[in-house]
Amino acid sequence: MNRFSIAIALIGGMWFAVPMAEAAPCLMVTLTGTQSGPSVFNGQAGAGTLVRYGDDSNDCGAMKLQFDTGRGTNLRLSQINVTPLQLNAIFFTHMHGDHTEGFADIMMLRWYLKGPKIDIVCSGDAISPKGFTNSCRKYVTHIADAFLQSGEIAERRSEDSARLAGGPADLTNVITFEPKDEPQVVWSSGDVKVSAIRSTHTAGHASYRVDTPAGSVVIGGDAGNDVLAPPRASSTSDQVEKLAKGVDIIVHSAFHPVLGPDRGSGFPPLSYYRQSLASDLGAMAQRVGAKHLMLTHLGPSLGAVIHNRWKVPGGPLTQADYRKAVEAGGFTGNTIVGTDLATLRLPAK
Repeated sequence: MNRFSIAIALIGGMWFAVPMAEAAPCLMVTLTGTQSGPSVFNGQAGAGTLVRYGDDSNDCGAMKLQFDTGRGTNLRLSQINVTPLQLNAIFFTHMHGDHTEGFADIMMLRWYLKGPKIDIVCSGDAISPKGFTNSCRKYVTHIADAFLQSGEIAERRSEDSARLAGGPADLTNVITFEPKDEPQVVWSSGDVKVSAIRSTHTAGHASYRVDTPAGSVVIGGDAGNDVLAPPRASSTSDQVEKLAKGVDIIVHSAFHPVLGPDRGSGFPPLSYYRQSLASDLGAMAQRVGAKHLMLTHLGPSLGAVIHNRWKVPGGPLTQADYRKAVEAGGFTGNTIVGTDLATLRLPAK
């Protein structure tokens, strides 16, 4: 990136061309939703992360990438003055509803306001161990079906025929990839590069890394270890650890050990073992040299007596409880225990 422009100065009656520094590049990461699982607690939005890149002249806002779009994403974006029209691309880690429910809301408004097409980046069709197909492409392709069937698309087009006849699905450019055990570039634009890697949670789950001149961030999604029950060295993903080497920020779903099968919560072991524990995330973040760890999709939510429908042993957890678990894993960097709209900027102002 060219960091300098030329200014003309008058010195001692003579004109000179002098270099003038351009605005410094910057990166902002915002948790647009931190709710874990299908339930809703205390008004939290569903899982999502907004990554913004630019420079000081545009408040890091030249490019806006949304990773997952859980329930209420549009509302959270509106609170930071980001509209669906401003998003440059949307990425899905997997097709669970708590990561996708806000997509229709975003795309319907983008369609209504006659925005441009947008890249939707996700895994290709993946067959689960039980034989059914997880399909991001089909989800996106059929996102407008309910609105077409209800008559809303036709009604809105009768008011303005410039709106596309197929509804919001006509605004999508679906880019799929096959997740691999090594990072691969799946999207890029200018100075911004997005890589993906296979990770275990559901069939087709992927984790992402965004690299910019201002810094880098890994969005782990709900990734867990390939080994779905002890004995195992860690609950975290070996693939995510590979993707995160030397990264500045890790954003990752986090479960607290209090929900473990040995604690008497009744929380299903299968669900517990396919998530990463806060303590193991701390250890991983330390190993890869990350400066910041942002915990999101917290299980259980801060202050919750019930997680989904299972009692939290010992009562509600606090930020300090999660931070203590991260520190037990050996992490010495900055830990942010996620709340909706928590934001980290590189470099800090």
